[in-house]
Formats: sequence, structure tokens, C-alpha cells
Amino acid sequence: MKGIADTGFLVAFASQNDSHHDWAVSVAARVTAPLLACEAVLSETAFHLQNVTAVLDMIRNGLVTLAFDCNDHLPHLAALAERYADRHPDFADLCLIRLSELNPHHSVITTDREDFRVYRRNKREVIPLVCPPEE
Repeated sequence: MKGIADTGFLVAFASQNDSHHDWAVSVAARVTAPLLACEAVLSETAFHLQNVTAVLDMIRNGLVTLAFDCNDHLPHLAALAERYADRHPDFADLCLIRLSELNPHHSVITTDREDFRVYRRNKREVIPLVCPPEE
């Protein structure tokens, strides 16, 4: 499986106490290439885990790779911020929407089903998601 990693997935993968940990481990086992990520997601993940080393290990071990430079996409990010202003998206979500536009055959792997069901890539396209089972 190829994918784009969101913060919730990475936190769940790294934290055995997370309610989605088993799901995240099973998803990671199906990954066939490093998951694409942006620095905003990795920064959020380190913050939530309170563990920078765990995030660095995810990169070193090939679970994720940096695949986005926001400097190259500022106009697109600004347009997305304006489009979704009513939802107050965080910077990482905007970057992931753009990553999905750039990599249309990759699903976003996230625990944030609520926001990502609303977000659209290329203005109208549903973003393919891999999410934990609904409870």
C-alpha cells in the first residue's frame, strides 16, 4: 500500500496506549513504500508523543519520508486555507490535501475521518482515506 501519513495515524502507531494502535500497526504492516509526510505532520506527531526520537526513527526505519516543501506550494496552501476557513484547518491538514493532489494514487491514512470527509482535492474530488473502523 502507498499512502500519505497524517498525525493521528503516526501517533497511534507509536503509542501502545492509543485506542487506534492495533489498527495503525496493521496498516503499517501493509505499507509497500515509505508513507509520504510533511514536516508539519512530523512536528505535530513529535509534540503529541512528546518524543522526537520516535519520529526520527519512523524516518530512519522507512515508515515515512518527507515529500513536501511548502515553499513550492504557497499559493495552493493559501487557497485551501481560504476555502476551508470555516473549519479552521491546521497547517498539516492543508499540506496533506495538497500532497493528495500531487499524489492522486495515494490514500491519506488518518484517524481524522470528520475533517477529511469534508476536504476535497482539486476542489471537487473526494480524497481516498484509510481510517480506523467506525465505532
